[in-house]
Amino acid sequence: MSTDTHIETVLIHGGFDHDTQTGAVNVPIYQTSTYKQHSLNSPTNGWEYSRTGNPTRAALENTIKVLEGGEAGFA
Repeated sequence: MSTDTHIETVLIHGGFDHDTQTGAVNVPIYQTSTYKQHSLNSPTNGWEYSRTGNPTRAALENTIKVLEGGEAGFA
């Protein structure tokens, strides 16, 4: 996190600009368990099953990364 960035701003946005599909400025909560796949072992946009990862968790992990100034965040 750079010195000119306020922690409050990072906590709210965490590097998320907006949802391109809906225009939401906060990360939506994805409550689905499974995602459409093009074929077996070929997930759409990398999402296959909520327990292995989902867009909401990815946003949280990115916020952790930004806050800690690290290379990755894990949740």
